[in-house]
Amino acid sequence: MVVVFRVDASLTIGTGHVMRCLTLADALREQGAECHFLCRAHPGHLIEAIRAQGFDTDTLPLQPETLEERQDTPRLAHADWLGASWQEDARWSRELIEGLRPDWLVVDHYALDRCWEEAVLPPGCRLLVIDDLADREHRCDLLLDQNLGRQADDYAGLVPERCTRLIGPRYALLRPEFACLRETSLARRAMPRLKRLLISMGGIDKDNATGTVLDALGDCPLPEDCRISVVMGGNAPWLAQVKDQAATMPWPTEVAVNVTDMAERMVQADLAIGAAGSTSWERCCLGLPTLMVVLAVNQRIIAGALQAMGAGGLIGGSDTLRFALPEALRALLTPNTLTTMSRAAADLTDGQGLTRLCTAMHAHSQAVSDE
Repeated sequence: MVVVFRVDASLTIGTGHVMRCLTLADALREQGAECHFLCRAHPGHLIEAIRAQGFDTDTLPLQPETLEERQDTPRLAHADWLGASWQEDARWSRELIEGLRPDWLVVDHYALDRCWEEAVLPPGCRLLVIDDLADREHRCDLLLDQNLGRQADDYAGLVPERCTRLIGPRYALLRPEFACLRETSLARRAMPRLKRLLISMGGIDKDNATGTVLDALGDCPLPEDCRISVVMGGNAPWLAQVKDQAATMPWPTEVAVNVTDMAERMVQADLAIGAAGSTSWERCCLGLPTLMVVLAVNQRIIAGALQAMGAGGLIGGSDTLRFALPEALRALLTPNTLTTMSRAAADLTDGQGLTRLCTAMHAHSQAVSDE
């Protein structure tokens, strides 16, 4: 089976779309699939990181000047994320995809919709769309939206009736180590105590929410023996400043970059302060209590739903957390609060979403061969 991924990372887009596609690509490769990536070289791209994991990656040209040239379809809310008009992107992508002759095309991009998909998809190729927004049409065979609060009916009229919709955190794309460490992580939370604090605002954190959190912790009632671990990506624009700031913290504070052991770090953490993006499902799988920061519009639904379920505490956006964090932390340290939040989070996903998606893809492929 040949699978082609169309996905981007950038300072604006972040790294989460590429990371979840890499998780899927790793699993498919283990099952014998040949995986290729098509990416545009935006500032903050992850093209070399994808290649470092052994996947062939073609680079699409950055052509922002074409964005306004051809708008014969309604402009999408995230059209600027593409770095070219959708027509130019489709032209370049189609040439590359036709040469690869894929069985599946996987699209994880807010700036692409049915128009692009119909222009690019080769005959006989199946389409998987990974989405979080439910704000545009697709012509896909499979659709995955792993977000809490989303319903299958949210995509009514946006996807074909025959499309299989995989909805909710049950299908969250987590690397296998999260499911493997789930039992260990949940067991160590039976008697919670705040000794290890994990801070993770995504791979980019373009507005330096990490630095704001470190500032706000100065007014927080952390135990004297608490240790703080900050995780950042190598492309984060504020990395050097955060490292300098960490050196002045009242508690031992490390800044870890481009980590490959995030699951182990979450297991050892007693509390996380993190962005309400796709990493939310990693934390939930491991029952890690979390105070969430909303850093993008699409994270509001996730954060609100998690808070409503008691599976996380919401401290707002980066503009409010300087004042909201101390109060939220005090409330979280009341008796049984950490335990209750941990259990509520763990109930949302078991870490097997990757297996469920691969099974669905193979079922669709088998159906094609039987026709």
